[in-house]
Amino acid sequence: MNTLSYGLLSLLNRNSRTGYELMQHIQPFWQAKHSQIYPLLAQLEQKGHVQFVHVPQSDKPDKKVYSLTELGREALRQWILKPTDEPVTRDELMLKVYCIGLVDRDQARKVIEDREVFYRQRLLKFEKSYEQLQQNCEKRLDELGLQDPQFSHYVLLHKALARVKGDLAWCDWVKAKL
Repeated sequence: MNTLSYGLLSLLNRNSRTGYELMQHIQPFWQAKHSQIYPLLAQLEQKGHVQFVHVPQSDKPDKKVYSLTELGREALRQWILKPTDEPVTRDELMLKVYCIGLVDRDQARKVIEDREVFYRQRLLKFEKSYEQLQQNCEKRLDELGLQDPQFSHYVLLHKALARVKGDLAWCDWVKAKL
């Protein structure tokens, strides 16, 4: 199975979802399109890793709601223990910065400031998610243990906040260099 297959299983480990919901929820972790997700769901169903129920809808075609099987949960357990590939980074800004000397200082500054706006929006989004997570937890977030249902959300959100704060600090540093 490929990484996207395991990603779908990971999402189904939490909640049953439609293919469309899976596509929406996988985006923060992995860029995927409908054309990738639906064939993988069919394969996962054939292998016994997921199952689905038809949900009738009056004004739309029926939808399939997928859930993880015990076989799928075991596949996830085995995958977690395998070595993890190096992260893949694709950031158009880094390519632009690589040759940024081709434009003048004001244009270069604008490129960095535009990305800074993006990072600030992400920071606000992550801070809001952090606040919502804290409101939904009975404990303080830093007291959550591995088996707590919200633990993975907490540690992933913590990483996202640290990354975007680092990105903002980098933007400030580059602007100072300019």
